[in-house]
Amino acid sequence: MATQKPQRTPEEIEDMILRKIFLVTLKENPENPSSSSSDPRVVYLEMTAAEILSEGKSLLLSRDLMERVLIDRLSGEFPNSEPPFNYLIGCYKRAHEEIKKISNMKDKTLRSGMESAAKQAKKLAVSYARIHLGNPDLFSNGNLKDSNPKAGSSLSSSSPLFPLVFAEVSSGVMLDGFGGNDFGSRVDCPPGFLEDFFKDSDFDTLDPILKGLYEDLRGSVLKVSALGNFQQPLRALLYLVKFPVGAKSLVNHPWWIPKGVYLNGRVIEMTSILGPFFHVSALPDHTIFKSQPDVGQQCFSDASTRRAADLLSSFTTIKTLMNTLYDGLAEVLLCLLKNTETRDSVLEYLAEVINKNASRAHIQVDPISCASSGMFVNLSAVMLRLSEPFLDANLTKRDKIDPTYVFYCSRLDLRGLTALHATSEEVAEWIDKDNPVKTDGSGLNNDGENSLRQLQEASSSGSTPNVKPTRSSSEKAKYPFICECFFMTARVLNLGLLKAFSDFKHLVQDISRSEDTLATLKAMQGQAPSPQLELDISRLEKEIELYSQEKFCYEAQILRDGALIQQALSFYRLMVVWLVGLVGGFKMPLPPTCPMEFASMPEHFVEDAMELLIFASRIPKALDGVHSYVLDDFMKFIIMFMASPQFIKNPYLRAKMVEVLNCWMPRRSGSSATSTLFEVHQLSLEYLVRNLLKLYVDIEFTGSHTQFYDKFNIRHNIAELLEYLWQVPSHRNAWKQIAKEEEKGVYLNFLNFLINDSIYLLDESLNKILELKELEAEMSNTAEWERRPAQERQERTRLFHSQENIIRIDMKLANEDVSMLAFTSEQITAPFLLPEMVERVANMLNYFLLQLVGPQRKSLTLKDPEKYEFRPKELLKQIVRIYVHLARGDAKNIFPSAISSDGRSYNEQLFSAAADVLRRIGEDGRIIQDFIELGAKAKAAASEAMDTEAALGDIPDEFLDPIQDRKHTLFFPAVYIDEGSGDLTIFKNHNRQTCYPKTSSK
Repeated sequence: MATQKPQRTPEEIEDMILRKIFLVTLKENPENPSSSSSDPRVVYLEMTAAEILSEGKSLLLSRDLMERVLIDRLSGEFPNSEPPFNYLIGCYKRAHEEIKKISNMKDKTLRSGMESAAKQAKKLAVSYARIHLGNPDLFSNGNLKDSNPKAGSSLSSSSPLFPLVFAEVSSGVMLDGFGGNDFGSRVDCPPGFLEDFFKDSDFDTLDPILKGLYEDLRGSVLKVSALGNFQQPLRALLYLVKFPVGAKSLVNHPWWIPKGVYLNGRVIEMTSILGPFFHVSALPDHTIFKSQPDVGQQCFSDASTRRAADLLSSFTTIKTLMNTLYDGLAEVLLCLLKNTETRDSVLEYLAEVINKNASRAHIQVDPISCASSGMFVNLSAVMLRLSEPFLDANLTKRDKIDPTYVFYCSRLDLRGLTALHATSEEVAEWIDKDNPVKTDGSGLNNDGENSLRQLQEASSSGSTPNVKPTRSSSEKAKYPFICECFFMTARVLNLGLLKAFSDFKHLVQDISRSEDTLATLKAMQGQAPSPQLELDISRLEKEIELYSQEKFCYEAQILRDGALIQQALSFYRLMVVWLVGLVGGFKMPLPPTCPMEFASMPEHFVEDAMELLIFASRIPKALDGVHSYVLDDFMKFIIMFMASPQFIKNPYLRAKMVEVLNCWMPRRSGSSATSTLFEVHQLSLEYLVRNLLKLYVDIEFTGSHTQFYDKFNIRHNIAELLEYLWQVPSHRNAWKQIAKEEEKGVYLNFLNFLINDSIYLLDESLNKILELKELEAEMSNTAEWERRPAQERQERTRLFHSQENIIRIDMKLANEDVSMLAFTSEQITAPFLLPEMVERVANMLNYFLLQLVGPQRKSLTLKDPEKYEFRPKELLKQIVRIYVHLARGDAKNIFPSAISSDGRSYNEQLFSAAADVLRRIGEDGRIIQDFIELGAKAKAAASEAMDTEAALGDIPDEFLDPIQDRKHTLFFPAVYIDEGSGDLTIFKNHNRQTCYPKTSSK
């Protein structure tokens, strides 16, 4: 008969469970010492056992003894024992497993007691793990290096918590991209250990541990690119800041905002805890700070020979990885912003990053002292995510944005920025005046558990956006989060996303110039090979390859990210709506004087909005997902301010508004989103043409030393837009009405400058054609050309290509101007026939006719005229049509006399010669007939003038030139606009050197 196994007492069961958890024994010969299940890790605590026996106690482990036993186990030196931290992790894990076993006990009382003991063991393991990490030398086995499960790997953490955190955040998660799972992938972190470790403990105990962890995390992403493993460290960072103690420790870290006399933007990026996370990017950076793996090399090398599907895959991968980074960093900041203890530190950090990188707004950026473009593009995307709650369709929170933030905010340095209209002296004087004191706007929600939306809805009680406060020097301005976030986002976008747009544009220009130079060098190499040319070609090809890789990196991270572009558009829609609110809302006409709140706002607020619109409009389908009300608000803003120098002083900024509209023309944008903006928009129908004509005149005087050349580029955009609007009946009717109402005002000024530009551009183009033909002749004489020194040939070849570009640009602009004169003169003739204008118009037309059909016309023959936009047949048709249009509208028959009175270019034979050419090129017969009749009238007027002059006799001596002893030459009258007053002045007695725009457009 079998002997019944003796029943264990609760004390014995507890002893057995605790021995399993702590892997210790108090008896030299444990039960079944020869059993195969005995664990070699079990340690015999001989000294502890002796002490317990001397105290008269039994050698059974209990809750009362477990801490004493644990201390002795950690303090003793035992062969082959685990390092303290690994041992404590094991204790926690074994306790966790024992609790699962205990749950199956049927005896509720026994089960409750054993659970209590196991849980106490877990708590002790966590507590001593904290003590050990905070005091690594406390226990004799405290060798942290030995506890690193990946010693010798790329992970160089000094904290054994590091791989555990990585394992925790990577559990069940597949890492995307090229980087893989590099950190802690095989570390087994017991469920619940980290959560127990970081909660229910005092800050002073955990702070040094967390500080070390944050330093480890920072180091793990230092110089890691978008293709590296940044995701595990980012998840780890987010995991830690979700604990209140983790958030507090982070913002109290000495490296949260680094200090020092040499602190600059780059130092913050590389040494702050968050900086290296924001540095992770696909965008190129200075060689010193270059991240790995190299995105350009891995994804876009030899891109010209790669399959389109491969490139698309790389674009998609990078965009996905970067959005993972954006979302993670936004969530980190969001956690810190929700916490009232850490919120202010986040704003201080963002402000410091912005202020220390203010010089990124300069044309030339020092990469050593400024943070990278990658950091600021990432920060732009993160700030846009934080702004989302107040970018709703109705912009219901815009009244929380206080314009006084620009003057009184103690965080951001906004006062030194160029304002929309006011000078710094005007702003200072305005601020000094007595005004109602603004009530305290602190009103921030102090409940750290509330959502960000609640945080952002918190606003100052009683604050009025358009009321300017006065503050004492000691008073610190406080603003709601929405207000701070708005202005910080605007600054970050200016220094980040918008700066990246500018860098990308310059990069594309560099590639274009390099490709042109390469083509020139190859042409020269074909004509006169040399080793130096071969080296130059090879060097340039490598340079273009690197440029192309950088270009694709920008495209992958920015251009292909439609969501990022649309988020930025939503933000700037809020910007323009808020700015318009400062002048009374979307209504015309504008107030007679510009409110100082508007005039003193930073100019880049508007400039960035326009640059974004231009950039987005040139990306295929980028605007298709944008709501119509967004573009509608931009359209209204542009129409209101593009011709309002009393509100926006900078003419180049107003010119950018025209560039936006130019991009939006339906035939250019290819987007359905912009098709209705011009044709059904009420403000557009009423004011667009009027303001474009006004800007065409205003842009004559930009105040810049390059104004003479700049105006042609600006007027080119205006001309293209006006030509499109002429085809829209409602806009054409508005145009005709303006010409009638402003016949001797803005419209006369417009015509004057249009004629000035036409004369200058065409004359310049024709002269350059003659110079180009001389160069062609030199180069075609092969024998003579080969005898010239190589350097001379290179210089002449470069000059040849330069002349080609000048002719192409000037001819394109001239064609536009002549075309506008042609189509407008058909229905609007009265302004052309005013006494102030008729002789100028006639002389211009005569001059063009002389060049196109006169004796010199054969010298303008080019091998490939279309290459230079030179279309003499079409140009002749346009000129003749202007003649005919004006003749048809000439009720007083003054035009023929104006034609014949031109002593410089008029010749009656030119009319018959032009008619012959028109017949050969197929012009409308009625046009030809009317033109011939006009020529006959001009001839008759000339004959009549000669008869009159003969009847008058010789010129009196007092009218003779005192030097040349001949009468003063009367050419065509000139019309000038005084730069100061804007008044129109007519000068009729000026020779060609004075009024013909050979070196000036006047």
